[in-house]
Amino acid sequence: MRLVPDGDTRERLVCRECGHVAYENPKIVVGSVVAHHDRVLLCRRAIEPRRGFWTLPAGFLEMGESVEDGAIREAFEEAEAHIVLDGILAVYSISRIGQVQVIFRARFADAAFPAFAAGPESAEVALFAWPDIPWDRIAFPSVHWSLDAWQARAHGALGAPAGNP
Repeated sequence: MRLVPDGDTRERLVCRECGHVAYENPKIVVGSVVAHHDRVLLCRRAIEPRRGFWTLPAGFLEMGESVEDGAIREAFEEAEAHIVLDGILAVYSISRIGQVQVIFRARFADAAFPAFAAGPESAEVALFAWPDIPWDRIAFPSVHWSLDAWQARAHGALGAPAGNP
């Protein structure tokens, strides 16, 4: 049942029998804008939601994983790309869907031979120059935000992470 437990200020799911409180907290999404010679790596989704649309290599953080390790794992799972993180590019708080997204600026681990291929959740992966990004086929608003943040901070020091527009 839902009620406000003693000492709390929010309604929670509480077991009628034992009183256990089941906290519902936001999910953390980690990902990266992987760039090579001013082109960015995008993945065309092979799964729902937004199958067929383009996104960054990103996904849910796993238990016991740092945000950095999660972003590196997601790049490999979705794009078979080995990457190096430069730092946090943006942090987005998307309360309507219960997500916090931590997006990194990244590059290929082997800049001389940037290897990538579609992982099981991607139908296709490709590097796009800024004018060639398929803007009308981007999967989520936060991908637009992340790409804009990257464009503003593609080179040099990152500074403070971008936030919700």
